[in-house]
Amino acid sequence: MISGKVTVQVPATSANLGPGFDTLGLALGLHDEVEVELFEPSGGSGSRSVVIEVDGEGAGELDEGEGHLIVTTMRTTFDRMGLGQPPGIRLRCLNRIPHARGLGSSSAAICAGIIAARALATTPCQDGSAPAHRPGARPEFTDDEVFALATEIEGHPDNVAPCLAGGLTVAWTDGTGAPHLVRLLPHSDVRPVVLIPGYRLSTEVARGLLPKAVPHADAAANAGRAALLVAALTARPEPELLLAATEDRLHQDYRAPAMPLTADLVRRLRGAGVAAVVSGAGPTVLAFSTVNTQDLIAAEVGNDWHIRPLDVETRGARVVSPETR
Repeated sequence: MISGKVTVQVPATSANLGPGFDTLGLALGLHDEVEVELFEPSGGSGSRSVVIEVDGEGAGELDEGEGHLIVTTMRTTFDRMGLGQPPGIRLRCLNRIPHARGLGSSSAAICAGIIAARALATTPCQDGSAPAHRPGARPEFTDDEVFALATEIEGHPDNVAPCLAGGLTVAWTDGTGAPHLVRLLPHSDVRPVVLIPGYRLSTEVARGLLPKAVPHADAAANAGRAALLVAALTARPEPELLLAATEDRLHQDYRAPAMPLTADLVRRLRGAGVAAVVSGAGPTVLAFSTVNTQDLIAAEVGNDWHIRPLDVETRGARVVSPETR
């Protein structure tokens, strides 16, 4: 059987960034850590066991068995690699990424599961052999294959791309449906601030509010703003340029009825000159602050919001040791 133990760290992400619907994403300096250990259940051959411990976000709420997203993702990855399923999986999750807030908690779990499974596949088995060298097994599982599987499970590449690669990412799919990404580093003066509300909103509900078609003029406007936003984030940030670059016509207004407090805060921040957008599908608000606008944010945010400045995370999902955390 596959055996071993590994710890994976995965960053929070913000998708869309306003105009870059289903395309742009940003990795943030807020992380979940997952320790995964494979073991032989006491029930003997043929039995399966899953043991899950969760601290932080989702404690007491998440599935504690085979239905846990990290477990299902790991088992899918082992299948794709041509490996047998480990009968026992033990997870210890330290969750810091808020759930159902538009900060990529599901993408983080998916990426953690794939990265952990790939790392464990290189751990020597009890008989001393490497699992990937067994008959029928894949000799390797490349970064492109990791990205493709994460996109397949998540459904869209815009959150899993920055979670895996770090930094600012532009993601797309080609004519065959295969995902691709370009990784960029924002200017060091870019200061993301997330404004997290106390309420949740499922991605499915938010996506269900989108129309099947949009006016051509709106699509053209977003294409131009998305291109401008890449330029604005990778050059020295200017408040006026960031404000113009984060305008959106494709999704935020359509989703506003499901999160009126979020829509109102975005409107007030932008009115004050702060480049604010809905983070992912919401309801968190992402603001790009600068030296000139950082003091304007708190004045517009009430007590129902948690203000959290974050760094841009330049590294994506990775295996960590106690010394590198």
